[in-house]
Amino acid sequence: VPYVHQDPKDSTRYAGDFFQAGLGLPDRDFYLIADDKFKGIRASYVAHVQKMFELAKIDGAAQKAKSVLELETALAQVQWDKVENRDPVKTYNAYEPAKLAEVSERIDWPRYLDATGYGALKQVLISQPTYVAGFGKLLDSRSLEAWKTYLAWHVINAHAELLSAAFVDEDFAFNGKILNGQQEQRPRWKRGVEGIENALGEAAGQIYVQRHFPAENKARIEQLVKNLIAAYAVAIDGLEWMSADTKKAAQEKLSKFTYKIGYPDVWRDYAALEVKAGDSVGNAQRAAVFGYEREIAKLGKPIDRKEWHMTPQTVNAYYNPEMNEIVFPAAILQPPFFQADAEDAVNYGGIGAVIGHEISHGFDDQGSQYDGDGNLRMWWTAEDRKKFEALGNALAAQYDAYEPVKGYHVNGKFTLGENIADLGGLTIAHSAYLKSLAGKPSPVIDGFTGDQRFFIGWAQVWRRKYRDENLLNRLSTDPHSPSEYRCNGVVINVPAFGTAFEVKPEDKLFRAPEQRIKIW
Repeated sequence: VPYVHQDPKDSTRYAGDFFQAGLGLPDRDFYLIADDKFKGIRASYVAHVQKMFELAKIDGAAQKAKSVLELETALAQVQWDKVENRDPVKTYNAYEPAKLAEVSERIDWPRYLDATGYGALKQVLISQPTYVAGFGKLLDSRSLEAWKTYLAWHVINAHAELLSAAFVDEDFAFNGKILNGQQEQRPRWKRGVEGIENALGEAAGQIYVQRHFPAENKARIEQLVKNLIAAYAVAIDGLEWMSADTKKAAQEKLSKFTYKIGYPDVWRDYAALEVKAGDSVGNAQRAAVFGYEREIAKLGKPIDRKEWHMTPQTVNAYYNPEMNEIVFPAAILQPPFFQADAEDAVNYGGIGAVIGHEISHGFDDQGSQYDGDGNLRMWWTAEDRKKFEALGNALAAQYDAYEPVKGYHVNGKFTLGENIADLGGLTIAHSAYLKSLAGKPSPVIDGFTGDQRFFIGWAQVWRRKYRDENLLNRLSTDPHSPSEYRCNGVVINVPAFGTAFEVKPEDKLFRAPEQRIKIW
């Protein structure tokens, strides 16, 4: 699929990129893992595709469903895995349009580039060239009828939630129940709200901000961000494993961090989007075209540094390495992450650690490969990079051992960026909390010391229950570790946690000092 973003090697301009896609199941693992659980999911998928074809009154539904699985399996076999796709250097492959035939002669590149809106570009990026080559071979080795069937399925699948009740129910029976363990469908009004979010996210966000995000919250978070960045600067200087040259470069990058809090300064204009009452499918299609054309229109224009990639009502945050910015939507600036009436320890353990997490993404295994201007450039000394990667390997090995579903482990390499960010974020947040005390002892409240309340604040933000089906899905698709390990996998490496709760060798969350991992 085409997507537009800043050029990783020239962050002053937008690039047109292609990224692998085309599967109906969540990840290539679902097609390639040969155990009974995944075989069962594939059998259920074929039955689901058949049922949807029958509802669409397409003849030969049973055989066509098998054809879909066969073709998607062939696509999965040539796709890159989730660890490879995290490598920003490996996935940066630039081509002049005339040279794209070297990737695949089977694709009519001039026609395809014109259709995607890339026709005027002098350079195109392909994230996974071998996938494109493999896809080209499949165009020849599979029949036209197989491709027609595949495309028909994806049209149905893309619109299923907006069709009649029979389609909606069947879609939920597979994607909700089988893939995620959900027991009942969400109310229709919630699904309607999701549709508005997808099509008119910032328009809804303006209402959300007016109702739920007072100005004083923004001011408090801005001060927290400044405190966390200052604490990070101190931490970098104190690292024992990093040389002076790399520290200087890291400080330079940190000094160029920018941040956005709450909501955009400039709201998105939806005037050109036509919305018709009673035409949910048409509205969704027009919204998709509107969004796509908005992205294509960026090509050749200056970088929009005021743009947000999340809506204000999203309970999340992000770091954008190409912009070197951290962004905190209004909705995450509420309990349990941020409590306006709570004392500092709890908020530093909650939103403070989240802020530290996003800063740390600038220095995780991926983000650390970009400089302060957002360019993919190695600013480390070779020796320091080796030390950093050794620490990352140790953290990956720790998480590899976690087994949230019997027989299925966390992938430490896939989740490494988030695990580094969690560990760095909590460590820096605790340093910032101590600095905020200005040398004064923190009060004991409800029998808990300041440090204890800090770590309780951290634990509170990760309270969550999963069903096994959803966990299995996440292990293949989510670069975050399950919440239990995002909490406990971090605190065992933080000395202040052991001290605060007097953790002893016989306790589950004890880790010997020499085994603790400290990266940032």
